[in-house]
Amino acid sequence: MDILGLSFGYHDAAACLVRDGVVLAAAQEERFSRVKHDPSFPIQAARFCLRAGGDRHVDLVAFYEKPLLKLDRVLETFLCVAPRGLPTFVRALPGWLAERLRVDALLERHLGWRGPVVFCSHHEAHAASAFFPSPFEEAAVVTLDGVGEWDTTTVGRGEGSAVTSLWAIRFPHSLGLLYSAFTQFLGFRVNSGEYKVMGLAPYGEPRFRDLILSELLDLREDGSFRLHVDRFEYLAGETTVGERFAQLFGCRPRAPEGPIEPIHMDIARSIQEVTEEAVLRVVRHAGRLTGLRNLCLAGGVALNCVANGRILREGPFERVWVQPAASDAGGAVGAALLAWHRHLGRPRTPPRPDGMRQALLGPDLPDDEAVEALSRYGLSGRRLDPEALHDEVARLLAEGRVVGVARGPMEFGPRALGNRSILADPRRPDMQRRVNLKVKFRESFRPFAPAVLAERAPDWFALDRESPYMLFTAAVAPARMRDLSPEDASRTGLARLEVIRSEIPAVTHVDGSARVQTVSRDEHPDFHALLCAFERETGCPVLLNTSLNLRGEPICCTAADACRTFLRSDMDALVIGSYLVFRPDRVPDPLPPARDPFLAARPRLARRLYNAWMRLARALGRFHTALLLSLIFLALVTPLSLARRLLRRDPLARRPDPGLESYWVRPESGRGDGGKMY
Repeated sequence: MDILGLSFGYHDAAACLVRDGVVLAAAQEERFSRVKHDPSFPIQAARFCLRAGGDRHVDLVAFYEKPLLKLDRVLETFLCVAPRGLPTFVRALPGWLAERLRVDALLERHLGWRGPVVFCSHHEAHAASAFFPSPFEEAAVVTLDGVGEWDTTTVGRGEGSAVTSLWAIRFPHSLGLLYSAFTQFLGFRVNSGEYKVMGLAPYGEPRFRDLILSELLDLREDGSFRLHVDRFEYLAGETTVGERFAQLFGCRPRAPEGPIEPIHMDIARSIQEVTEEAVLRVVRHAGRLTGLRNLCLAGGVALNCVANGRILREGPFERVWVQPAASDAGGAVGAALLAWHRHLGRPRTPPRPDGMRQALLGPDLPDDEAVEALSRYGLSGRRLDPEALHDEVARLLAEGRVVGVARGPMEFGPRALGNRSILADPRRPDMQRRVNLKVKFRESFRPFAPAVLAERAPDWFALDRESPYMLFTAAVAPARMRDLSPEDASRTGLARLEVIRSEIPAVTHVDGSARVQTVSRDEHPDFHALLCAFERETGCPVLLNTSLNLRGEPICCTAADACRTFLRSDMDALVIGSYLVFRPDRVPDPLPPARDPFLAARPRLARRLYNAWMRLARALGRFHTALLLSLIFLALVTPLSLARRLLRRDPLARRPDPGLESYWVRPESGRGDGGKMY
């Protein structure tokens, strides 16, 4: 039986195909559309999954949210903040009416599907994506993100073929939204720049930690919490933080491309430490509540690998498994598996080593596609057998070359794990700066991850277990660290980048940590063989591994994506399929455009007229819709909001209350039988 799981409408839209309880294929829409964090209906991702399944009949479609329950929260929020929020109301409602409440219609329009659709709640999908692919028979399950329908954090348990949420924190109180507020304040994009905050944190000092805990977050010993919502602006939706937030730190929000000053580093360090402490308290509560020794994690906050590393070292659990696509993309996996086990009542056998197959669930890259792309971009490559290819690439890396890799199935989730990667020698002190500035064109402070042979990992890192998905940080092994001179030890801020801290400085962060990917011979044989070749060449079983993309772009999917990225960057060589390609002396300018058969089929004049007419029609439609919605908001929503405030009936005004022992509540698992939109 085939089940198609879908997630879309907010960010990281994705599709997943589950066959008889096994994840067969999964991909994010952004990889096909080339729009980073694309939230739109995952047409191309779904079509890929269906092709990967042999275009067999799909028996069921599962969606990762309950749209009516989420709309209930959206409308409730507008009722609480009106007359503020008018621009957001006008922008958001058309999308709800046209798409998010019409999942059935979208399925029929884009995929020709007219069969049954099962809806599960957002955090149920996260919990299912965490537990069902895990190798555990039973485990505590924790989900943490921005917000689903109403829940933002849940604690539950998975056992056999069932996953149950026990306690929750509800909107507007959210660790994900708290971290996103600081992401925006520090000049980075929400839902995209949280990694930058995490990477910036070790450069600063946590001097605002106590301020955050006293003025922004009431964190209890059991991990429950409430935000001081009056300090934030996200309820109105126009921005996340405003003047009251900025006053706490005595500085203006950083401009997106502005200089990074010491106060920005200190703020990043402070919110990172607060988040780590909150997450630790939540998982400790989950341990006490369930009495179990295994933990499963999902939700966007579960991608905070520094917090995950502290859970390994300081948490109460013996084993921890994190969904590699922990954000909304993984909701497609969770929805499909939940439909299989709960809706259809099918049993579960814990998969080994897990059910995500090293996250190599995306489109393959065959040699014929590579040859076509090379020809199109004027590149010539040399075809090599696998062993010769590994030896040649290892030699290039040892010489200090930067090599892109695009071969085999694409990774699902935010991490490149060797199949859509940029690789470099981690022993070279200048390599971190070079790859950041000249290859990826991004901020110089951002750290890179080491990929290491699983059997050699304990020799290089303080890690006693495998970490195949690059989701845990660990300290570089003391034997690999170098003693610092007094001058180096006294450096502060970004000057710490110049310090050589270990034998592998390009992947050692300024605090001596690394986000480790262990590579197993059995699970990832091709990448393992390359690491073995590099170890034979250099004596080092570690490579710098970062995703094959440029700043602001999704990870490459196709051979054409890889060629364009290669030519636009300062990479020295590219492995594409079985071919090794070197940088040409002259790069075409401009590069050949991406193919667009729909537009190419139309004569140029007709295409221009069509586009002009569609722009005019959309503008007129938006004007009339905006006018009508503005009238509704001002004439109906605003008076109701003011009346409720006068009567002190504001359900979102759940401010910190010293009289409450805990803020945990029963989770909002949906209304009805669990398979409807509400």
